[in-house]
Amino acid sequence: MARFGFLGLRRALGVRSCASEARIIAEQVGPSSETYFAEKQRLKVVVAVGGNALIRRGERLTIENQLKAARNDAAPMLKKLMADHSVVLTHGNGPQVGELALERSAATFDVLGAESQGQIGYIFSQAMAGVGVSTACLVTQVVVDPTDAAFQNPTKFVGPVYGAKEADALHQSLGWTMKPDGEYFRRVVSSPKPLEIMQIESIKLLLAAQTPQGPLPIACGGGGVPVVRMGTAYANIPSHALEGMEAVIDKDRCGALLAQQLDADAFLILTDGGGIWRNFGKPDAKEMKEASIAYLEGTKAGSKFPGSMGPKVAAAIEFVKNSPNPDAFAAIGDLNDAHAIFDNQAGTIIKKNVPGDVVWYDRSEKGTKVDRVPRNP
Repeated sequence: MARFGFLGLRRALGVRSCASEARIIAEQVGPSSETYFAEKQRLKVVVAVGGNALIRRGERLTIENQLKAARNDAAPMLKKLMADHSVVLTHGNGPQVGELALERSAATFDVLGAESQGQIGYIFSQAMAGVGVSTACLVTQVVVDPTDAAFQNPTKFVGPVYGAKEADALHQSLGWTMKPDGEYFRRVVSSPKPLEIMQIESIKLLLAAQTPQGPLPIACGGGGVPVVRMGTAYANIPSHALEGMEAVIDKDRCGALLAQQLDADAFLILTDGGGIWRNFGKPDAKEMKEASIAYLEGTKAGSKFPGSMGPKVAAAIEFVKNSPNPDAFAAIGDLNDAHAIFDNQAGTIIKKNVPGDVVWYDRSEKGTKVDRVPRNP
């Protein structure tokens, strides 16, 4: 049976329809449609949170602090979402994998990425157990192209900042590629395009079995472990074998691929800085409420947004543009506003088409989340 298209924005944003609407549909298409309608209101949602979601600003990156943040912020948010929707969680690992690289400088980045998936997955699993939700954490491998140009031009910053002398010493002793990041230097690694998620069928099975009590699949952490297929040129190795690569995949770009391969209705990118702003940091700054792909592409996404917002906007566009679902949407917003996003009361909604291409928050609107001060995302 086809989707019910007349619900418009209410349907696209996952807002539950009133009982009278359900009864009208039931009368039109038969006695079983009310059950069908209720099922269709439970959206399939991929939630992406940054590695910084587990550490509050100014706090040290300890397991205790990460557990506290997960229990206080992420777990209640995810439990609330799972009451209404089917959810898959993916996460960043920037701070955590940077720490691991310092502790284990001899380890390759694919191994460090796998370790960080286990570490962060454990933290989320502990937090979700505290709210009565079971989890299934998958160490996820993501296929990349070994000829990807990104391997010749490392650009992904990882780990802490260093002064010029310290950065040069690390380059000489460990062979790290170091590049300027403001007035300091940071290590950079390759960030190839994700092509295929090896554990996607397992994720689908877990999602199909999900109830509000779980299991919550935790997958593609840190963008997944980048791997390449080892062809027949390798002696005595089957062509379907995989080999890890020294790289880091952008977690939002991988999250977009995950959402596409799951045929998700929504892809939520949650930050600690709200949605997409125009004239960020200026007195006339204002936040987008809704934006079309055409509008965001017209602003040359990735070059007009500050800090890490560019890759997030690009990932949101990639998901919506490539989704076969005409009602699919992406959203960028504050982690604590996740549920309000579905009421169109917080964050920025990105859809294929928006009347007028863009809608701005009116700061006089009551009940919206627009009274916060914009922060650097």
